[in-house]
Amino acid sequence: MTETLPRIIFMGTPKFAVASLRALHQAGCDVAAVVTVPDRPAGRGRKLTFSPVKEYAIEHQFTLLQPEKLRDPVFIDSLRDLNADMFVVVAFRMLPEAVWSLPPLGTFNLHASLLPQYRGAAPINHAIINGETRTGVTTFLIDKEIDTGMVLLSRSTDIAPDETAGSLHDRLMEIGAALAVETAAGLYAGRLKPSPQSIPPGDTLRTAPRIFPADAVIHWKESAVKVHNFIRGLSPCPGAMTILHKGNRSFRLKILEGMLRNDISDIPGTVSVADRDHLLVSCLSGGIEILSLVPEGRKRMTAAEFLRGFDIEGWKID
Repeated sequence: MTETLPRIIFMGTPKFAVASLRALHQAGCDVAAVVTVPDRPAGRGRKLTFSPVKEYAIEHQFTLLQPEKLRDPVFIDSLRDLNADMFVVVAFRMLPEAVWSLPPLGTFNLHASLLPQYRGAAPINHAIINGETRTGVTTFLIDKEIDTGMVLLSRSTDIAPDETAGSLHDRLMEIGAALAVETAAGLYAGRLKPSPQSIPPGDTLRTAPRIFPADAVIHWKESAVKVHNFIRGLSPCPGAMTILHKGNRSFRLKILEGMLRNDISDIPGTVSVADRDHLLVSCLSGGIEILSLVPEGRKRMTAAEFLRGFDIEGWKID
């Protein structure tokens, strides 16, 4: 016998959220409406751009809501009139209580960490930057604070030693989509018992704040392991950044892929070339071989391609 699934309103914006919306739709949830951000100008031409969630909603002819203000009484009345059993939130804005308290079965959020660890806007990035070997996804009931609500379900997964934020994002996106369906079904059937978030004794609570451009600068005076994790945690977006200097000239590089090298021993930040096409940078202990990068104003390329068009001699990194 096929399980009856709830009538939902889905709220989300990026690609990560589309996977959950698709899974809920294909599983048989009645999608009463989709809520996403207003269209924004983007790119050099400042063309109005739809969010990935909006693109999916249009393709499947869902009722679409794009409020500028989430406290707008007209928007709140629209939500109320749709008579959804629950709201599902994936990678969206912080909701006011006037919104998340509306549905009879509550509003649940999918978060890309094992809560309470890595509350915040960038859990995938920070988990890798901090050298975690395990992470996951959690669904929880939204309350008045950010990412603190009662936990419904969670799923964990290992982080590979060389895995980047991009590949982990894509894996958690699919794991999370399946968990969103399981949560919606379990909550609707009354099977789930929400439990408070708790920190095991001895554990340190780590947060995951938004990453700004100034936060993406590589500090080569750290150990090679820390630098390697930093590069992985910011790849491909926003990309770990470093600046080459030569006299009064500077040149910005985004480092997207690197490899630990234990055979490098020099002053941290020293740039060298081995066998003509291996770009090396020393760290506090060991070093990094840069494998792929984005030079300022250029597209992604391998280190060998970069060295064929750029004379590295005399350039230094702070």
